[in-house]
Amino acid sequence: MKRSTLLLAAGSILLAACGPTQVVVTAELEVLDPTTNEMVMRPVSDLVVELLPYNRDAIFDSLTLAFGTPEPEIPADLVEARAAIQTAQARWRGMQDRWNTLRDSLNTINTELERYSRGEATYVTLFRLYGDVEAEYNRIDRQQVAAFDEFTSLQQASNAQTQEIKVLRENWAGDAFAEVDIAIAGAITASGLKMAVDTTTASGATNSLEVKAGNYWVHARVEEAYTVLYWNLPLTVAKGEPATITLTRSNAEPRPKL
Repeated sequence: MKRSTLLLAAGSILLAACGPTQVVVTAELEVLDPTTNEMVMRPVSDLVVELLPYNRDAIFDSLTLAFGTPEPEIPADLVEARAAIQTAQARWRGMQDRWNTLRDSLNTINTELERYSRGEATYVTLFRLYGDVEAEYNRIDRQQVAAFDEFTSLQQASNAQTQEIKVLRENWAGDAFAEVDIAIAGAITASGLKMAVDTTTASGATNSLEVKAGNYWVHARVEEAYTVLYWNLPLTVAKGEPATITLTRSNAEPRPKL
């Protein structure tokens, strides 16, 4: 091998060792499949993922400690009320799904009935089936209306208290974390590293996160109806060694959403 070729190869190896390292973050959550009514894993697309060269929780904790006044807590009775609302909503949606299924069944049976004359045995069988399905449809219809009324009643009853505590917590955060941008800028400077941001694709994975070797924290959040799934996971990136991490419900911190 010529000397120039050796130098080129050595240079390529050196550049690879000093260059950025790829990090792949995958996000997947267990959700209810409305068709089978079973829990299944689904990729989370369009999720903003940040690789931070600092621990954001440590920064917010230090600012909270320095502020002196603790964050207003969510009252226990409000937590219980919101849990009841979530249960009532799930009950209503379950009945609504069953109502839709029965409605589709009635339409299907009705279409089949049109293929036969009233005197045929198949017609009689289908007609009786239609009556049974219709009876259940009417029963579920009444129940899902009652379930919706219960859900909305519980929701309306807690709205005022929810808004009150939400405003209190937002005002507190505005004062306690007034210097957060300065603190973050200092942490980034001290790390000697840069943050990186990417969004997950339809497969639930990032594809353009590249950073220098060092210590990072993977930050992301998913908002659900009553909960925010929050991730702030440490990740050490070694030089030249691609890193992977998967965000799931099990390694997320569930936080109440007002």
